[in-house]
Amino acid sequence: MKKFEPRPGFVVQAFRFALDPNAEQEQRLRSHCGAARAAYNWAVGWVMASWWQRKAEESYGIGEEDLTPWRPWSLQSLRKVFNEVKKIDPRFAGWWQENSKEAYNTGLANAAAAFDNYAKSKRGQRKGKRVGMPRRKSKHTARLACRFTTGTIRVEADRRHVTLPRLGTIRTYESTRKLERRIGNDTARILSATVTFARGRWFVSFQVEIQRAADRAPARPDVVAGVDLGVTCLAVIADSQGEVRYVPNPGHYDAALKHLKRLSRRVSRRQGPDRRTGQRPSRRWAVANAERNRVHHRVANLRADGLHKLTTGITGEYGTVVVEDLNVAGMLRNRRLARRIADAGFGEIRRQIVYKTGWAGGTHVLADRWYPSSKTCSACGVVKAKLPLHVRVFTCDACGLVLDRDANAARNLAALATAQATGTGVAGDPGAQTPKPRGADRKTRTTTRSRKATGERAGGATLPHQQQQEETRDRHQDTEPLALR
Repeated sequence: MKKFEPRPGFVVQAFRFALDPNAEQEQRLRSHCGAARAAYNWAVGWVMASWWQRKAEESYGIGEEDLTPWRPWSLQSLRKVFNEVKKIDPRFAGWWQENSKEAYNTGLANAAAAFDNYAKSKRGQRKGKRVGMPRRKSKHTARLACRFTTGTIRVEADRRHVTLPRLGTIRTYESTRKLERRIGNDTARILSATVTFARGRWFVSFQVEIQRAADRAPARPDVVAGVDLGVTCLAVIADSQGEVRYVPNPGHYDAALKHLKRLSRRVSRRQGPDRRTGQRPSRRWAVANAERNRVHHRVANLRADGLHKLTTGITGEYGTVVVEDLNVAGMLRNRRLARRIADAGFGEIRRQIVYKTGWAGGTHVLADRWYPSSKTCSACGVVKAKLPLHVRVFTCDACGLVLDRDANAARNLAALATAQATGTGVAGDPGAQTPKPRGADRKTRTTTRSRKATGERAGGATLPHQQQQEETRDRHQDTEPLALR
């Protein structure tokens, strides 16, 4: 499916509002989200049935030409089959008309995307952690969400209500004037709406094609800023004019940790749910658990608000922002720092800087993950062989520079943008002095995990629509399912 491309001068932005539904509207919201989950489970079961059937037939020695035909997982195929099945399948026949068609389309689209991600991950065409086979969603743990792309989707003129298909007009907790004003000025157009249940309340997110001012520019367009992220100081910002700013880490989770421990002890002392024995939670447990969840929700809201204010200020002031491509997943393996690293939100800061620089009219530069920003002297460019984490002051053995470790790293990041453009030989330039020219300070793996199929996965030896392409692959990959490489 072709990806949506906004018009020139427009960007795609989300506007999120908290909903205040009444009892009947909340029941409809849950029904739509449940319908999306049911459609997703049906699609996963329908596609996987052919995989396991072929696996069983292969164990009996049946030839490839006589195996059960593959079932496609594209959205169009799933939608066509589901529209026929829902009228006769007892799982849907009695109630499918109560919800909008968009609810079922949401589940089918999610299932199609899940199978695509699994296939691309097996073929090595998808970045990040390997994706497993799609699994059914439980009604106890699944995230409640439903997306609407057609029908009546609008923000009411009173700026206190929104209208969604089959759900009607729902009141919002906050004013929608930011979006309604742009829609009235013909500078925004609603593409879709997604309702979700998170942090104890219902939200609606409008995906909007919004126009950005063509002459929009940062306050200091000629200044380059390097942003070094840390635990003690959330961010150290050094610009090309020599100014260094320290942004302290608010530590919202650490501030609430004592309160959370007390509430968690209260929850553990009361009768909670047990699925193995069918034990239902007591009312006192539900009250205590809700109180604990409110503290978690407050911490998450404070963290999100602080990160947005930080990144908006940085991108709105500097024309070029340099930020590191940190391996946050690997950093979280450090059990001594994992809690504080997760609370800081390094990955979210980088994500927001990347898209907000485009909105503000600036540019961003991503420093390589292996760039030694902390080990490099920001004055002469000499790279230290080692710099333990507990050493917080950088001392250069060549020029005698003594500087705060984080400030030195931020200055190197700011100089990196200039070095990449001019090649002056300063920090980040390939010609800078270094005692390890072959990059021996990088951590490399001596062994890698095999990506071969174990033979126990569903689907048998081959999958449809890629057999011709896979016949030319190396001989050591012949045991993998063809469509999953």
